Amino acid sequence: MVTMKDVAQLAGVSITTVSHVVNGTRAVAASTKERVLDAVAKTGYTGDAIARSLVTGGTRSLGVAISLVANPYFAELMQAIESEASAAGYTLLLVDTHDEADTEEYSVRMLRARRVDGLLLTPSPGAAATVLPELRRLNIPTVLVDRLPGNQPIDQVGPENVQATSALVQHLGELGHRRIGLVSGASGLTTSSERALGYRLGLGRAGLPWDAELVASGESTTELGAVALEHLLDLPSPPTAVVAANNNMLVGVLHAARRRGLKIGRDLAVVAYDEVEWADLVDPPLTTMAQPIADIGRTAVRLLLERIKDPDREPQTMRLPAKLMHRQSCGCP
Repeated sequence: MVTMKDVAQLAGVSITTVSHVVNGTRAVAASTKERVLDAVAKTGYTGDAIARSLVTGGTRSLGVAISLVANPYFAELMQAIESEASAAGYTLLLVDTHDEADTEEYSVRMLRARRVDGLLLTPSPGAAATVLPELRRLNIPTVLVDRLPGNQPIDQVGPENVQATSALVQHLGELGHRRIGLVSGASGLTTSSERALGYRLGLGRAGLPWDAELVASGESTTELGAVALEHLLDLPSPPTAVVAANNNMLVGVLHAARRRGLKIGRDLAVVAYDEVEWADLVDPPLTTMAQPIADIGRTAVRLLLERIKDPDREPQTMRLPAKLMHRQSCGCP
């Protein structure tokens, strides 16, 4: 059996350093961590607890690599994932990717070193060229959650974005708005591109022309969401209605509108993709498109357990419908 000493010799570090990396008991330099984890992967080192689990054929643990700082939505998603995994007798190992490619690669390697039975991953913008090919090559049971890059032979589950965003735009068009703006999300994310596509589709269905100047990127953050709305309002012919493509940017839009002294629903109609728990506590209450967050989390775990049980089945992509929460920020009485 491979020992910690073998890993230490291959990585060129002390046994104590290997222990700290494997058990997370002390901070270790990033370059050293990478050497140790590479050595773990090459040697197949499992550690005592994981070695004992080999008798039963698995660790009964699932890895979750997700960007917890990207959106409060992911905290609710994690609650559903943990509940479903626990009910099936699995524990979770959670790592925060920070939506950065290097951190994501390191996180996945760390979970592999812990010999998780399967992996739930919310892929970063560059994952299709980095992490995903490696996961396929190693044949690690994996389910992509929330962001679905498409054309990937991997199980995926997330919200329906195109038709849902189109419905928001159509509703604004039916209310008589002819200049409808979009505060779009971070570039490179499939959720951003799909909601931007839904925006264009909604314009077409409302009989409105596409106008590139009515789209401003808020990069999925509150601060830049506010900047994006300021930019739209400074146009010679500003929008009378705006779609915020996620809940972070919605907050920024509301801040910017307040600074301008605009009354939401009267001076500027605002709708958003993503529900917020305080949507009906503000004046006026906010019209949103609510993702089925709990269903996405539960479905992701079920798909992963099915993949672990049957590694050869055909990959599935599941898109769960969002629900329109119709309130008054769109200008409706």
